[in-house]
Amino acid sequence: MLWHEITIHTTEEAVEMISNFLHEAGAGGVSIEESGSLNKKRDTSYGQWYEVPLNDIPEGQAEIKGYFSEESPVEDILEEVKQRIEGLREFEIDPGEVRYEIKTVNEDEWATAWKQYFKPLRVSDRLTIKPTWEDYEPEHESEKIIELDPGMAFGTGTHPTTALCLRTLEKVVKGGEEIIDVGTGSGILSIGAVLLGAKHVLALDLDPVAVSSARENTALNRMETQITVKESDLLGLLNGGNGNELGITLPVDIVVANILAEIILLFIDDVYQALKPGGVYIASGIYKNKVEIVQQALEDSGFAIEDLCRDEDWVAFVARKRS
Repeated sequence: MLWHEITIHTTEEAVEMISNFLHEAGAGGVSIEESGSLNKKRDTSYGQWYEVPLNDIPEGQAEIKGYFSEESPVEDILEEVKQRIEGLREFEIDPGEVRYEIKTVNEDEWATAWKQYFKPLRVSDRLTIKPTWEDYEPEHESEKIIELDPGMAFGTGTHPTTALCLRTLEKVVKGGEEIIDVGTGSGILSIGAVLLGAKHVLALDLDPVAVSSARENTALNRMETQITVKESDLLGLLNGGNGNELGITLPVDIVVANILAEIILLFIDDVYQALKPGGVYIASGIYKNKVEIVQQALEDSGFAIEDLCRDEDWVAFVARKRS
C-alpha cells in the first residue's frame, strides 16, 4: 500500500501541537525526530544506552512526518495544516521558519521501521520502559518494567516530557493513591503510577486512537482491574458523576497531565475541583517560555508550587491544593 508522507520542518516547541494537527487531519501515523546534534548531551544518568547516531537537525528544531492513505486529498490536508500552524503564533507558540515536503512512500518504509529505534529505556531509579518486541532483564529487584507498544498514540518515554513525568510520579506516589491521568496517550503514565504503588488510575483521552492504545497497553501489563481507560476530558468526567463507576472516588489524591501549557491553562480550575485538599497536581509538557504564566495560573487557582522539575527545555510542576 502506498501512503502520502508530509514532512514538516519546525521547532521543538511546536512539535506536540503540530503532531495533534496531523492526527486530527486523519494521519494514519505520525513520527517525530527532534534535534540530535552533536552538541546535544545525552542523558545516561540511569544507564540509558543509544544505538542510533545523533542526527544533524539543528538544535531546537524538529522534523514531523504525517502519513495519509493514497486516496487522501493530500494537498487540501496540507493547506489546512499550514493554516493551523500559522495560527500557533497567536498563542505565542513559535513554529519557526516552517518548511513542508510531500512524497509517496510504501507502507513497509514507515509502518514498522521505527521499531528498530525504540529500545528498552531506563527513565528513573525504578522504572524502565520495554517495547513488547524487545528482550530485557531487570538489573535489580526494585526495577519495574513498563511493557509498551505505543502504536500511533503519543508516549514512548523517549520524549523529555514523558520521561520527566514518570520521574516526577516516582517522587510523588507513596502507595495507595487514586489518580486521574488526563491526556493518557499510550497509557504509559497510568501504568507507571500503578507500578509505583497507586491503587487505581482513571486514564482519560479524547482521541479514540489513544484510548484504544491505552487499553491495549493496560492489558499487556495485566492492569485491567487497576486502570480504567475512558474517552473523555476532565470536565466531562466532573459533570458526569462521582467517578465510583470508573473505579475511583472523587476527589482524588493526584492528577497528572502531560499536555501542552496552552491546554493546561484551560482546565486548572477543573483539576482543583477534582483533587482532595492537599492533593497533588503534576502538570508537565510545559515549554520553558511558558513557565511563568503556568505558575501564575496555578497559584491564582489556589495551588502551592512544591517543585519544578526540568528535562532539557521542558518543565513539570508539582503543585499542591491548599487545604
